[in-house]
Amino acid sequence: MATPEAVIEIGSTGVRLLVAEVTPEKKRNILDRSELPLPLGRDVFTSFNISRETQSLCIQILKRFREQLAGWGITPEQTTVVAASAFHEARNRDSVMDRVRVQTGFRIRIMDGIEENRLMYLAVSECLKEEPVDLRTKNTMILEVSGGSTEVMMMRHGKMAGVHSLKLGTVRLEQQLRSSLSSYDDMRRYIREAIVNTKGSLDNELDIAQVEQFMAVGMDMTLAAVNVGHPLTTFLWEIDLGAFDRFVKEIQNYSIDECVARFKISYNDAQTLQASLLIYSIFIHLTKVQKIIVPETNIRDGLIISKTSTENEELMDEFNSQITASARNLLRKYHGDEAHAECVCSNALKLYDILKNELGLDEHSRLILEVAAILHDIGIFIHLNHHNVHSHYIIKNSEIFGLSEMDRTLISEIARFHRGKLLPQDDERFALLPRVLRMTILKLSAILRVADALDRSHSQEFADVTMTISQDMLNIKTESKKNTVLENIALSEKGELFESVFGYRVVLS
Repeated sequence: MATPEAVIEIGSTGVRLLVAEVTPEKKRNILDRSELPLPLGRDVFTSFNISRETQSLCIQILKRFREQLAGWGITPEQTTVVAASAFHEARNRDSVMDRVRVQTGFRIRIMDGIEENRLMYLAVSECLKEEPVDLRTKNTMILEVSGGSTEVMMMRHGKMAGVHSLKLGTVRLEQQLRSSLSSYDDMRRYIREAIVNTKGSLDNELDIAQVEQFMAVGMDMTLAAVNVGHPLTTFLWEIDLGAFDRFVKEIQNYSIDECVARFKISYNDAQTLQASLLIYSIFIHLTKVQKIIVPETNIRDGLIISKTSTENEELMDEFNSQITASARNLLRKYHGDEAHAECVCSNALKLYDILKNELGLDEHSRLILEVAAILHDIGIFIHLNHHNVHSHYIIKNSEIFGLSEMDRTLISEIARFHRGKLLPQDDERFALLPRVLRMTILKLSAILRVADALDRSHSQEFADVTMTISQDMLNIKTESKKNTVLENIALSEKGELFESVFGYRVVLS
């Protein structure tokens, strides 16, 4: 029997524990779960620090969870502990993380908004796997409102069109509005204007009016579904828009104590319930949907899935396809040359696969190269001259579904070195990176430079190439009868890094 998996999430309003096991049939059984309130968001969004009292309470909760996990034979070292946006914004986060590690043994990993989107996609996909809901073909918006942020995923015909992490969280709102706004109408107007200001950016990726399916994830929406929705299956609910509107309007008249008594929720959760449902409501009314789908899942489920799904090739292939779909949509947004990008991408992956046994890189590196090849010329949108530098800036500062900040940093560096006389090893900033990252950038940049040189004319005349390695040469052959002078010149300029890194001279025939 496999050891159960455990995850702990430190959120803006509480600390939550989930213990689950994966059966031989790949089913997940929930073995244990706990939740205790923690006013982390209120500290950070007012003073930008985690108070001494909140630190002590957090450590007490984690010690209690440590004892609970010991009953399952799980140690702190075997437990994944993540913290979201509130923790990330705390000025004293490093010292707090160290104090937690010393006193409890748990190591906290801070997630960014894009990683939260990745985990939520995994959780929702798994929840809908055998359910009567179509995520693969319809235009879909997936929304999750938390204490520190609102996470948005946009899917066009089942493929990722865009992701956003908006600083529009319930605890953050409560702190901002407490001193200046007092009425429901004031809060609604404030939230609506904040959302409408982001609508233009969302519409560039998927016209919100064309959304056919709206999925709302989170504890507050599950509460609404239990009260005014109806179950489709065990972990899937549906709410009619009219019933949801009446519910949202009704609870705005409740006091916090009434919310606690009526819905059997904690005081912390009751404080943010009204604002949370209001954010969902305003987003929903930007679309034309009449029904809301509510999957009963969360980020902790996504963490469990991400830890145990390495053997689920179908799930991971689908997930990776959503990452590349998001990258292609970003290229489209900046009017990039899609045909050139696909040609370079195809040749880069061919070369990666030939060198796979001597690269010494993990499978994720292939995905990093694929995204870098898709986006390497995106900086031309700003200016053709030094467009590799502009590509670096756009990639590093864009949201790409499923990619962490470190992933985007790697991709932006690879794009920066895909052209030009400056080689990575001659760059001062490059020298400051850890050795493992430097080697990844060197190897993937060298591959991308060769692949880019093979389409120097941007006309895809040599898209049918075959590649072989013999002795000290990389032989690239094409059936095309076109003149290869341009490509050979480009290879002589760009092949130096490849020869330096891999020891192979590049020959095109």
